[in-house]
Amino acid sequence: MRNLHVLLLIIVLVLTTAHTHHSKEQKALRSAKNSAFTHGEQLRYRVHYGWINAASVTLSVDDKPTLIDGRETFKINAYGRTFKTFDWAFKVRDNFISYVDKKSIAPLKYFKNVQEDNYRDEDLVYFDHEKRYMTGKQKSMEMPAYVQDVVSGVYYARTINYSHAAEGQCFPIDIYLDQEIYNLKFKYLGKEVIKTDLGKIECYKIIPQLVVDRVFKDEDDMTIWISADENKIPIRVEASIYIGSVKVDITKATGLKNSFSSKR
Repeated sequence: MRNLHVLLLIIVLVLTTAHTHHSKEQKALRSAKNSAFTHGEQLRYRVHYGWINAASVTLSVDDKPTLIDGRETFKINAYGRTFKTFDWAFKVRDNFISYVDKKSIAPLKYFKNVQEDNYRDEDLVYFDHEKRYMTGKQKSMEMPAYVQDVVSGVYYARTINYSHAAEGQCFPIDIYLDQEIYNLKFKYLGKEVIKTDLGKIECYKIIPQLVVDRVFKDEDDMTIWISADENKIPIRVEASIYIGSVKVDITKATGLKNSFSSKR
């Protein structure tokens, strides 16, 4: 797991000849209610590594739907980069794109292009939720229906109604990441008001189950705060890692579907 993967598990494309033929017929997928986000939304974040202002992350939803297999999708782009003042230490230029079916809030297509110092990686995946099979540039395999990638997982989590959740309640989620599928969950811990660049915001507090690897020592080393309103925007992420701590704070939110009523 690399840097922006870590941030996207917060908050959750080059076309090759390896993918299978995709029918243009409308397929019967689940219906998932989405009152949290829409086209044109943009969220910007500042990333601190320890006390250093190290990077920025932008999450944006395209202004118009993109058709994939005849279905309308949200094209959601996640881009992370280190600031020039931090490039000397560890240069990051990461881009992830997920095409999320508007009806089921499940990904139909996913692309990543990771550039981190001398490390390069690229992936392209098509998801067939009816057949429970994914076809990828690097690996094709069976999958659970409605598995999420690291980008779509963030937005799917925003559609969940936390207003009636009990403290300690867990929500399961299947995540595709780097040619593997992880059966994870996140735990609801209640509400908390936090101070941010946008003012005081009432938030739902969540702990996601992490993949323990060379980044995380424990599966509960991350805490996420999301706005306690209809938008359910990721507001802050704090994580402990092997070599220090990472904090991600929202700096700008535009194109929201609902009023930002959690601001105090």
